[in-house]
Amino acid sequence: MFRHPFPWLCAAALLLTITALGDSPWLRNPAVSATLVVLLYLAACSYWLLWQPRQAQRRLQQLLGRQAGGPATLIAYASQTGTAEQLAWQAATQLAEGGIAVEVLPLNEVDAARLQACARALFIASTYGEGDPPDNAALFARRVLASTQDLGHLHCGVLALGDRSYTHFCGFGHQLDDWLQQQGAVPLFDRLNADDSDRDTLAAWQAHLRHLGAAEARQADAVPWTTAHLTERRPLNPGSPAAPAFHLRLKPAVPLHWQAGDILEIALPGQPALTREYSIASVPGDGGIDLLVRQVQHPDGRLGAGSGWLTAQASEQDALPVRIRRNPAFHGSDTPLVLIGAGTGLAGLRAHLRERAQQGRHDNWLLFGERTHAFDRFHQAELDSWLAHGHLQRLDQVFSRDAGEYRYVQDVLAASAGTLRDWLARGATILVCGSLTGMGHGVDHTLRTLLGDDAVDTLISAGRYRRDLY
Repeated sequence: MFRHPFPWLCAAALLLTITALGDSPWLRNPAVSATLVVLLYLAACSYWLLWQPRQAQRRLQQLLGRQAGGPATLIAYASQTGTAEQLAWQAATQLAEGGIAVEVLPLNEVDAARLQACARALFIASTYGEGDPPDNAALFARRVLASTQDLGHLHCGVLALGDRSYTHFCGFGHQLDDWLQQQGAVPLFDRLNADDSDRDTLAAWQAHLRHLGAAEARQADAVPWTTAHLTERRPLNPGSPAAPAFHLRLKPAVPLHWQAGDILEIALPGQPALTREYSIASVPGDGGIDLLVRQVQHPDGRLGAGSGWLTAQASEQDALPVRIRRNPAFHGSDTPLVLIGAGTGLAGLRAHLRERAQQGRHDNWLLFGERTHAFDRFHQAELDSWLAHGHLQRLDQVFSRDAGEYRYVQDVLAASAGTLRDWLARGATILVCGSLTGMGHGVDHTLRTLLGDDAVDTLISAGRYRRDLY
């Protein structure tokens, strides 16, 4: 029997081809042939999205189990959406195949004692927003980067990942690298800065890994692209002082699988290397991929490349290249949920609420902020229905342009401190989705003011404070 699913996929594809060439009456049945194609595609997606990443970690554990004892090379990653973590496991596998002992950890699990005991370390560090550490590195940034220690024994290298559209490109990677050098750590190579996983920088990274004794990289498996067509484009806030926001529904050519919290990646027309990512606002059972997209308008009147195309230019005839990107750091929980968001950040929270409705989990509290009560109550009928039927135990909405006691969701959160503590005492998980620089920072500051830094850090460590911010 095959232990690896890929030969099964190949065998099924071969059988389908042979049957087609044989002009089988069975295959000429459209329902049968369409079902076979869909099943093969779903199997391929399951392989790329679910089986293959776990198998890479199992393969690494097997390699490490066969190695002799000795000091291990630490590979520490700071990852918000999974890219840095994937690169860390790939590097670990290559080093292990080269006979080098390795240890892979998120930065939050690296403390001063571990650094003192380590002779060689590789750091793969993403940046969150304008220079912030990802959530799985936030504790390291607060506790270790604020300390002083002698790291003259440590040989290390840093691969920084970021986005040049932000002012502080690779800001956290720079901060980490600067701190290491200030503590006397010896660089194995100059810090590498990668914009959106650019090929030249990653090729240089591979060269450094080989110099350290790593085996050649295996051909990377990529999540397959498919196409989708726009079936609905509905304005959510006509007349609002805010920029136009739209509810979009895309119908993929074949069924896709995702979880609440995952991301849809769209390749822009005529620019396949230029992609945009959007929080998915629906679940697979809804019959399509729902998005909430705010139209971006530049000072010269031009619309944003991604938002302008989706909200004003794309038609039902256009085949939009799409694929799902897993975002495990924002997946759901079987605990009560406190969901906090603003603007189009409602998208990711709506997906969680729809997923929870399917699961029969109704212990949900939503705090949502927008501009005006008159124009900006996104999906209000759905929210009201959930509240009336008990799927939402509590709904707090606040509108920053209206007169009222509270202006922002963090203000409501501060005023509801007792209720928040009660929910957390019941084991609740906090999910935050929306703008990082405004709402995201405000909510984080409020939580730390109400609960204290140590309590918030404990929530992060336990996976009970999860964010999808942009």
